[in-house]
Amino acid sequence: MAIITFLSDFGESDHYVAAVKAKILSKNPGQTIVDISHQIAPCDIAHGAHVLKSVFRDFPKGTVHLVAINSVGQQGDKYIAVELEGHYFVCTDNGLLGLISEQEATAQIEISTDNQTSTFPSKSYLSQVAASIAAGDALESLGKPIEHFKKMLGRHLKANKSLISGHVVRVDHYGNLITNIDKQTFDILSKQKTYNIKFGRENSRRIHENVFTVDAGDIFVVFNEIGLLEIGINQGNASELLGLNYDSPVMVNFDE
Repeated sequence: MAIITFLSDFGESDHYVAAVKAKILSKNPGQTIVDISHQIAPCDIAHGAHVLKSVFRDFPKGTVHLVAINSVGQQGDKYIAVELEGHYFVCTDNGLLGLISEQEATAQIEISTDNQTSTFPSKSYLSQVAASIAAGDALESLGKPIEHFKKMLGRHLKANKSLISGHVVRVDHYGNLITNIDKQTFDILSKQKTYNIKFGRENSRRIHENVFTVDAGDIFVVFNEIGLLEIGINQGNASELLGLNYDSPVMVNFDE
């Protein structure tokens, strides 16, 4: 039986997380359910997409990812199940999946709801479909194929031989600033060049190997474990101290 991961904006103070898990376990009593996070900001699709994109590939192929972020959605939104990069995603069709991968889906369906409505679709529909997929049911047996689903577009880099222009895409729990500047692009453009990384009123001409290579209270700039440029303050909150937040610009200027 495949693993089911669970990502939501439900928080931990109500019964919602337990109710969805109970529905899954009532169908598959031995089901393994791995919580990714339930502390996504309410209806914050960008936050949820960043968390999911950062971790879903670490799970085995065939894993089912139940994504309950803004799950009630808007009037007319469908509930979908999608096979993408060898993983299965069960969610509301609200555009989130377009932010986690640029690859094309290999299968996609609209989940059958028998024309009924629910105030708790994650329990009523998504949980049961996730359990069915994990148990080996084919997508085609759980709904009708669809030609496309909504795809939000994330911030894209602007890069040339003299500049990489990016943005902060996530302020994490520690106040670190995670950008969309990836190591592969940086490595290609920085060969045999010096550079200056500018963020707010600060700048750095060095990328550190690790956080602890700077003293407490000092700024560090690293490429993190998912290959994205990250700016922080050792034992401090970079977002608060530098005055930078989601969507703040970060520039890498290369010297000619």
